[in-house]
Amino acid sequence: MDTRFPFVDWFRNSSPYINAHRGRTFVILIEGDAMTRGRNEQLIQDLALMHTLGVQLVVVFGIRPQVRLALDELDITPEVHQGRWVADEVIMALVKRISAEQRLWLEARLSLGLPNTPLHGVELTAVSGNLVMAKPLGVREGIDFHHSGEVRRVRAAAIRGLLEKGSLVVLPPLGFSSTGEVFDLDASEVAQHAAMALGADKLILLGESCGLYDGSGQLQRQLTPAEAEPLRQESLPGSELARHLGAACAAARHGVARTHLLSWHDHDALLGELFTRDGVGTMITQHRYEQLRPAGLTDIGGLLELLDPLERDGMLVPRSRERLEHEIDDYLVIERDGMIIGCAALHAFHDAQMAELACVAVHDDYRGGARGELLLAEVERRARRLGLSALFALTTHTAHWFFDHGFRLADIEALPTLRRDTYNHARKSKILVKTLA
Repeated sequence: MDTRFPFVDWFRNSSPYINAHRGRTFVILIEGDAMTRGRNEQLIQDLALMHTLGVQLVVVFGIRPQVRLALDELDITPEVHQGRWVADEVIMALVKRISAEQRLWLEARLSLGLPNTPLHGVELTAVSGNLVMAKPLGVREGIDFHHSGEVRRVRAAAIRGLLEKGSLVVLPPLGFSSTGEVFDLDASEVAQHAAMALGADKLILLGESCGLYDGSGQLQRQLTPAEAEPLRQESLPGSELARHLGAACAAARHGVARTHLLSWHDHDALLGELFTRDGVGTMITQHRYEQLRPAGLTDIGGLLELLDPLERDGMLVPRSRERLEHEIDDYLVIERDGMIIGCAALHAFHDAQMAELACVAVHDDYRGGARGELLLAEVERRARRLGLSALFALTTHTAHWFFDHGFRLADIEALPTLRRDTYNHARKSKILVKTLA
């Protein structure tokens, strides 16, 4: 049924994510460009909304564009080595000043609660401090980096204590040493180490690009660190892409479940990535959130939901919960972020050295992505491991798909005896057979 208010359907569909994210820890990096190009107000509102929904937030901000602008006004060109600025006394003085100004601006905006503002009624306590310890980069390849540093450790216990009290933690791109020095840090490195130290559920990197694209210009929704690492190595040292991919890959390898690469240009990116099933950017994760695997009893509900519309349309023979439970070991499923979006079954007839390929189904929203071919390939591998020599399928609607994948028409005599005896003549299903090489 159509609704007068389209957002209502979105709100209903987002409720599983609202529940899933409540109490979780997210580390969010906002690159400096987002704060200089009019995107900041919307981001602040989104952060406040996430806080209201129970997400524990650590916000890291970058300041490179602001520092670069200040250097241009002074006609100073910073020395760059290995992708990092050499922070001498003059540059470090600017870094400290601009970092303090940016932090104060963030805290002020997070305090805004006038009746005519989106933050009305939201009491947000933003806290910062000496929460990141650092050490100097020192002298590398003959270059003295002066006040440029790297993260030594993140005071995770202190941050957790602040988060548990309901505070939003703000981390500038600065680090402190045990000798009382202050160092200029890479904001993406701060975000990476904070996420790793906290065991964050998500690391979110808001930069220029809305994700990673393949050679044909298609957005890559998901990559493992191994798949993303070559892209990092090919990127320009010190570039935003190199820094973000380095942080994402390291975080994934050290236990951060998911890192999201999003664009601050997209006003819907942050909420769209977190509260919809497919998201809008690229996710780096050690374990794929869409996987093909054997089915289990806990998948019965998802299978029934997937198959119901196809059974009502007459494309599949209805299967009861009891039948699915009895045959569950024959099933393969494709799971995407907790939802069963595809399945297939292999029912073996060992006496005839054949198996039935049955119940091939892909959710309407996920067709066209070669998932049917993926299921077929895995079924064929399973059949070969069982020593079977042929597959057969019965279909009333999708014969051409089977023809495209090597099946041929056959008569009822080609079926194993037991399956021949249970063939439903009223359905007049086409019988298709494929020999396994």
